Amino acid sequence: MPRTPHTTPPTYPDPIAGSRFASTISRVDPSGCAIALIGIPDDTGVKLNNGRPGASEGPTAIRAALAKMGVVDPEGWGWARVFDAGDVEVVPGDLHATHDRVTATTSHLLDLGLFPIALGGGHDLTFPFVRAVAQKFGAMNGVYFDPHLDVREHDGSGMPFRKLIETGSARTLRIHGFDPMSNSREHVRWFQANGGRIDDLSTPEDPFPEGDTFVSLDMDVFDSAYAPGVSALNAQGWSPELASRWVAAAGANSKIRSFDIMECSPPHDTQGRTSRLAARMLLTFLKAFSERPS
Repeated sequence: MPRTPHTTPPTYPDPIAGSRFASTISRVDPSGCAIALIGIPDDTGVKLNNGRPGASEGPTAIRAALAKMGVVDPEGWGWARVFDAGDVEVVPGDLHATHDRVTATTSHLLDLGLFPIALGGGHDLTFPFVRAVAQKFGAMNGVYFDPHLDVREHDGSGMPFRKLIETGSARTLRIHGFDPMSNSREHVRWFQANGGRIDDLSTPEDPFPEGDTFVSLDMDVFDSAYAPGVSALNAQGWSPELASRWVAAAGANSKIRSFDIMECSPPHDTQGRTSRLAARMLLTFLKAFSERPS
């Protein structure tokens, strides 16, 4: 089987216990799989925004945590088959070249009929990842869990959702977990003037938008007590229980066309808490996806 364009093989602990979900992930052949994982080990955008570097190590840390979690044969459902396409080969220091590789790799996986899940990496990487999905399905709605709007005008990890609107990849945006103390008036007004809707921390789940939608989880939506290993600490963020309800709802929704987990930064983690939480969110999504109607 030819290697997926622009990728290197994924890194997992060796060996993986045969009783764990990760032992079922194909790393060679996507045949028979429904989902593709793609790692994007780059934090160039984080550095451009003067954030804490380290998110480039996120994909490897999430996989290592995943290798210790999730049983192979759960009661009540069966896992969808997963192919891990490996990590995108980043171009050091060149944000746009890396973005082009992310889009090309994601497009290849979509052409194979796979549902793409990205593991990052700085949040700017959501832009080229979703850009590829929009090239297949057309302009989509966007739902993201993040304290920050990420609609900055300039290159960096704080620009993905502005770029998705400006390039026609997204037609509406909805943010959950918004922190009013971390977003400027300029950015809030731009967001609301361009199809954006803000839901505060206390808003309960409501229906996802109608039509094709992408979902993005920034790990800094979590309270720093749960997720210390992120690019930007959140002093008043979400609990895992709240996030899991949203992530499960996304996994179960057949109109959700892609999912990503960004900004896990292992150098700032404590006892692997953040990477384990990211792996748990991935498993939560996969479980719900597995229960989608055929």
